[in-house]
Formats: sequence, C-alpha cells, structure tokens
Amino acid sequence: MSEQYTTPDLVERWRHAAEAAYRGDLDATMGIFAPDAVWEVQPLGISHRGAPAIRSFLEEWLGSYESYEDDQEEGLDLGNGVLFVVSRLDARPVGSPGRVQERWSFTVLWVAGMVARVTGRYDINEARADAERLAEERAQADV
Repeated sequence: MSEQYTTPDLVERWRHAAEAAYRGDLDATMGIFAPDAVWEVQPLGISHRGAPAIRSFLEEWLGSYESYEDDQEEGLDLGNGVLFVVSRLDARPVGSPGRVQERWSFTVLWVAGMVARVTGRYDINEARADAERLAEERAQADV
C-alpha cells in the first residue's frame, strides 16, 4: 500500500523540526528521524549515518554560526514518502563580519512516518527532477 501524506503533514513536520533546530532544540528536531537515518550533502562531502551522528553534525553545523536564519521557500509532498524542500540560508559564521547566503534543496525520504534519508543538493532543478523520479519509482514499487 502506498504511503500518501497530505502536504501540510510532511511539510509542516519538516518545518517544525527545522525551526526547532534553529532554536537549539535538537531533541525536538531529532524526533522525526529514524534511528538508522542518513543525512547526505554530496557537494560538501557530508555523509552521516544514524540519528546520533546526524544530531552531532547538526550541533556542530549550527554551533559554527553566530546567527542562523533558514527560510523554507518551498515545501512539496511529492507522494509516496518523498518531500522536496528549498531553503534559503542567511547566516553569519562565528567571529566573522561576513554572511553566508545560499539556496539549498533537500529531498527527504520518509518511511513509516520517520525520516529515513535527507539528501541536500545545491543544483535545485536537478534535485527536483531526482526527487520527482524517486517519488515515481516508489509509486511504481507500491511502497
């Protein structure tokens, strides 16, 4: 049977978890991750397996900024447990007067109501096409 979620459910669950991370509430953030989840951002060489490794990565990443704002520009539930998100980062690294301003996409794979995999990409159009293909493949496999 296919996992079909309403857009507000997955989109809002992801948004709430992300907002909790930016507030420093990683307990709330990690509540959506499966114990064996994977977080991968190939352009940065980031790959973490397991909720403890993901939490440690997020603590380190967020701790390297004095200010950190991340606006979720787009959140789409593509069906079959696949969520596609585009976020705009505006942050200031610790000890720096400069700012980091970037757009990233995240494909979030949900299995049994938990995040199983997060894949971050810089090329948003390519990432969107890959996320749509993943949703279609999962539909054909009748996940």
